[in-house]
Amino acid sequence: MSKKQVILAAHFPGVNNTTVWSDPESGSQIAFDSFTRFAQTAERGRFDFFFLAEGLRLREQRGRIHDLDVVGRPDALTLLAGLAAVTDHLGLTGTVNATFNEPYELARKLATLDHLTEGRVGWNVVTSSDAFTGENFRRGGYLDRADRYSRAAEVLQTARELWDSWAAGRDAPDEFVHSGQHIDIRGRVTVPKGPQGHPLIIQAGDSDPGREFAAKDADAIFSRHGTLEAGKAFYADVKGRMAKYGRRPEELKILPASTFVLGDTDADARERAHHIRRQQVSPQTAILLLEQLWNKDLSDHDPDGPLPAFDPVPEADSIIKGRTRLYDDPIEKAREWRALAQEKGLGIRDLIIEVTGRQNFVGTPSAIAQALDEHVQADAADGFILVPHIVPGGLDEFVDRVVPLLQERGVLRTEYTTSTLREHLGLVKR
Repeated sequence: MSKKQVILAAHFPGVNNTTVWSDPESGSQIAFDSFTRFAQTAERGRFDFFFLAEGLRLREQRGRIHDLDVVGRPDALTLLAGLAAVTDHLGLTGTVNATFNEPYELARKLATLDHLTEGRVGWNVVTSSDAFTGENFRRGGYLDRADRYSRAAEVLQTARELWDSWAAGRDAPDEFVHSGQHIDIRGRVTVPKGPQGHPLIIQAGDSDPGREFAAKDADAIFSRHGTLEAGKAFYADVKGRMAKYGRRPEELKILPASTFVLGDTDADARERAHHIRRQQVSPQTAILLLEQLWNKDLSDHDPDGPLPAFDPVPEADSIIKGRTRLYDDPIEKAREWRALAQEKGLGIRDLIIEVTGRQNFVGTPSAIAQALDEHVQADAADGFILVPHIVPGGLDEFVDRVVPLLQERGVLRTEYTTSTLREHLGLVKR
């Protein structure tokens, strides 16, 4: 029996505090040259696609711009159009918010880009229940949390109706009509269906509604489950939901977001990984991340000192704007952190390093190639969204040292033999 192929995507990270933008090797986070180098490196490594995240408002904490984040980012679809001109085979996928955008405009732009790239486009469908971000938009500000997935599902359904209303080979579009809970539109589209039929649909969400949305509608889902056992459980759960929607397991690709640290020896890799984590979690970042759990100004605390003696204050207004709260039960999470800090003798910064931003693959090139392959063959994943800690050069070492080993194992293409993004991933045209 032939081995499953390892799907690889390259994530140019943004809206985060894990990209080490202060490192001397780090380049611009916004210049087109950075995106070009990164995408071309991924294509040189025969990756399946490039992925771009997007934030719609700069985050704030304690009323100030959260300046330890990487936050500046050009518009995703505009940037992908530029990258289409400097790549030939690589899929180009971007995040576009379904809460704050309208389906006609989205369908038209995505179909246009799919034509320009000859079928290499994907849409990461995200939602927002964040009133702070919603203040940037005229239409009502934001949705209640319970409504965001229902709107996203309807926006996606409507976009698909629009794409299908002008079938390939037809001289003109049919009229479309959609009247639903969130969308009420009619008319005719101006762009024919693209080379893939529908652009690849990607979704990220670990909640039960998010998993259900992926099982019903997505072609790929990003996962945060990086360990083998957690990955297998997530894989089985999400794919087990697909049959009731008339879908087969192979119609959805599960792709954990994964970091990597390479070394000539395992000890060398561990040392590099330790250095990277301390770059990512500076003393200032440690306090800011702790504040997000405690929901209180902790700027008077020593980053190398103990956790606050008092409990978090979850009932107060959120101290951070532009991000949903990360912890369902802050009081219980604080108890867990206190116990871990006491057990290991950790101060604030070392504790934050311990409990956030787990590094997925640390080791020699051969060890990492073996681990990636094993995860896919064991049905813990169909592939990986690789997130380097430095851009634009953070992918180079992986492409130079790990990709050839995956190719030797017969689980990664040595040349592109397919044209569209759907074909790259083994998915049928829609």
